[in-house]
Amino acid sequence: MMEFLAAALLATAQVPPSAQDPAPTQLEDVVVSGRELDQLISRFVDQVAAPNRGRGLARWNQRICVGVANLRPEVAQYLVDRISTVAEDVGLEPGAPGCRPNILVVATADDEAAAREMVEDSTRVFRMGGTGMDRGRLALAGFQQTNRPVRWWQVSMPVDSQTGARAVRLPGDCEMPACAQAEFNFAAYAPVISISSASRLNTEIVDNLIHTIVIVDVDEVSGLSALQLADYIAMVSLAQIDPDADTGTYASILNVFEEPETVDTLTGWDRAYLQGLYQSEQDDRIRSSARRQLELSIRRAHARAGQATEE
Repeated sequence: MMEFLAAALLATAQVPPSAQDPAPTQLEDVVVSGRELDQLISRFVDQVAAPNRGRGLARWNQRICVGVANLRPEVAQYLVDRISTVAEDVGLEPGAPGCRPNILVVATADDEAAAREMVEDSTRVFRMGGTGMDRGRLALAGFQQTNRPVRWWQVSMPVDSQTGARAVRLPGDCEMPACAQAEFNFAAYAPVISISSASRLNTEIVDNLIHTIVIVDVDEVSGLSALQLADYIAMVSLAQIDPDADTGTYASILNVFEEPETVDTLTGWDRAYLQGLYQSEQDDRIRSSARRQLELSIRRAHARAGQATEE
């Protein structure tokens, strides 16, 4: 399995809520003033979003391919189909059968051991060495050591939005033909990005997800339906989600392990977040502006939900 992981990716206790706890807030049912709604949305984004340090929010560019290992074929196919459907709903193109996976879901009876083994055997899959491409050494230690029913690790790539060329150097990179004299030309080791128009508001460098690894503890998820599990994996695979996000006051698939009876599928908050992520402009140089775009998109989703309810 370790060889499959490297080849596939380098190549390209449930507690019911007490009776006193308020019900999680459904996006479509929010009836508050505009300012209160904006604050709710802002807090949700603050809790959920987890961009790499010093980088903007990353997302998939056009195409994803889902692979599932160590599950019965019919269950694996369901997960692939459902995650691909959610991806298609936000404008992505699911890969055809036989595609090389860039979202890999691995089921195991010992998730911590599997995480440690994967990192030890395929370190470059998890930390490729480029600046801003992952959440860092401490987060990777948490990925291996923290007990979670589902754990995930994502790698993103800063790229030129016009050409798709890498905008960060990886260990061993050298631009030809200068490589022959690289010891005298340090610039040969740095990618060259052509700037077509200078701007204080926009940047030509954007962040694209390039692979996601999800490890599922089969014992810990046994109480979930296939739909709940698939939608949870879809949420944490298609966006950079904070594994420690506190979303208990919101109706979200991210609460499924704490309150499995209250959420069956992706909620209005979840869908609006994903849609906002993939509809917003990525080229804002000011990252707070990019996050504001995401919040505005969620607000529009709330308005559409309210209109649909009235109709």
